This record gives sequence, C-alpha cells and structure tokens, in this order.
Amino acid sequence: MNQLQTRGIILGRTDYGEADRIVTVLTADHGKLRLMARGVRKPKAKLAGGIELFSVSDITFIRGRGEIGTLISTRLDKHYGRIVQDIDRVQLGYELLKTTDKATEDEPEPEYFELLGQALAALDDASIDLTLIRAWFAAQLLRLAGHAPNLGTTADGGALTEATNYNFDLETMAFAPHDRGQYGANDIKFLRLLFSGNRPEALARVQGADALIETAAPLVRTMLQTHIRL
Repeated sequence: MNQLQTRGIILGRTDYGEADRIVTVLTADHGKLRLMARGVRKPKAKLAGGIELFSVSDITFIRGRGEIGTLISTRLDKHYGRIVQDIDRVQLGYELLKTTDKATEDEPEPEYFELLGQALAALDDASIDLTLIRAWFAAQLLRLAGHAPNLGTTADGGALTEATNYNFDLETMAFAPHDRGQYGANDIKFLRLLFSGNRPEALARVQGADALIETAAPLVRTMLQTHIRL
C-alpha cells in the first residue's frame, strides 16, 4: 500500500481500545482525514509527539479501505505552546478546532488549512485580542463559504458615504441607510479589513481596533449563525 506524506493540524482525538487513538486531521493537500494512531497512548510512543493539539506536523499515512486510515509516522513542525499558558486562549483554541471540523467536508479546500494555521499563530501571540481573533476567524469562514457581505454598495446598489449611518440587512448581506443606524464609515472600513486577506496581527495594529472590533464582532457572529449555522 502506498504511503502518503502531508502536513496536518489535529482537529480532534478519540481514545480507541487500550492504547490506540483515532485522530481527525486537517491536511494541506489531502482534505480531512481520520487516522488510527496505533499504540500512541503507550509510554514513549513515537507517534505521540506529532499529534499534539495546537500544532502543525509532517505526517505519513496510508489510506484505509473504509473511512479510517493508518498513521505511520509524525514529525512536529510547529507547536504553538504559548496557547496553553492562558486558559481563555486554550478555550478559544478548542472552539476554533471544533468549528473547523464542523465547517469542513471530507475534501475541504487548502485555504481552510491555511486559515487554521494562521488562527493558531494569532492565538500564540498574547498581544492579539481574543475578540478580534474570533471575529476574524468567523469572517474568513463566511468568505470561504461564499457568504461574505457586500461592503462596496448599499443594499439597493447605492454608494456608501462617509456622512451616512447604516443598519445591516442580513437577507441582502448589505448595509442600508438609516437615520439612527448603528454603523458608520469607520465600522464599514474595518469590516472590509476583517473580510480581506489581512491576518489578525495586522488588524490589531489598526488605529482604534479595540473599539471597532467590539461593534464588528456581534455583527459577524450573527452573519455566521444565519448563513452557516455552526
């Protein structure tokens, strides 16, 4: 049987039998895999170091005849060890792993692997606010699923202007002018950055980001719940 090599991030682990473990792995080029890691719970097991959570590893595996393949070897490439030093970051890390598992099919695009890797790197940086990381991750999931909002025009196709206040219409995924609207030009500009290719560390450097993310985060969360419902 052919052995395959790839890079992977562990999404979840389930104990099996006395010493084995089934791992769910999001890979860079083989989609999402479920692999049997035999003997991994034994003391000094060679596979154990490469299937840590909050890590990126080089793995070698064999596809199974059913849905579960076999993990042959692992080598830890990058471990984001600072995450586990903060309980709030650990909890968000678990949340992002679980969300990614739900959001990806058996053959997800490679962009999901890159997204999760960037999210772990941001969690590893204690200077980046957790609210920003969570909102940025939700925005990227919406974008990858084809549900990014229209941030270029109003709901009726008009121009977005600096002096106008807006409310957001979830049905059209666009802003609509309103005299008492809760969103202004700066909020829309920040959302454009949030849904672009910018990483969390770049967004954290935006002037006024702390205040802007407090307004943006609930809206992005509502978008995610409405259109993806994870």
